Amino acid sequence: MASNELSKYLKPGIYIDSDHPAITNYIEKHTAGIPGIKNKITTLFYAVRDEFRYDPYQLDFSKEAIKASHLTTRNYGYCIEKSNLFTACARAMGIPARMGFANVRNHIGTEKLEKILKTNLLVFHGYSEIYLEDKWLKVTPVFNKELCDKLHVEPLDFDATGDAIFQQYNKKGSKFMEYLHNYGTFEDIPYDLLLSELARHYPHLKEEIINRTELIL
Repeated sequence: MASNELSKYLKPGIYIDSDHPAITNYIEKHTAGIPGIKNKITTLFYAVRDEFRYDPYQLDFSKEAIKASHLTTRNYGYCIEKSNLFTACARAMGIPARMGFANVRNHIGTEKLEKILKTNLLVFHGYSEIYLEDKWLKVTPVFNKELCDKLHVEPLDFDATGDAIFQQYNKKGSKFMEYLHNYGTFEDIPYDLLLSELARHYPHLKEEIINRTELIL
């Protein structure tokens, strides 16, 4: 991919606010003294994966809350927030990065969430794509190791050479997660599309999603 085509994936966005001091500080905190860009981004993958507990029950859809920098103020987040932070860190280090979104079906450990959503379809699941060594890598630093151990699923590993997108099966060979619809990739989080798709797929939560930016499930 030509450098001019990649340049847009290096610029700060409204939500992928890679120029925010909190992003710089987060990178420095975790990568100081670590040599090489691949080693640094790998270290950041594990930091984002495990330092922030995956929590789909405290959702704040306000424009400020889904900024990458905002996640650094707490110790929990959901897929969009965690993938966004990783994306912002990559951009801040000079690695082209963008956000991808998909609808996925989760088969394990989601009984409580399914009762609330009235489906096991997780809409607008967020992941990151970074450009290293002339190829795009899909990366999901979302499900922390502690949660994976609880669900008997191997946590995703990443070595900056290939995709780390999802756990298809648990440790017993049963299906864990499947991707059903891909929205594609974006320079920044498509805020209006995010809200409209959540409201469309979860109509019983539409009022909370559209009129309330904070949703505690």
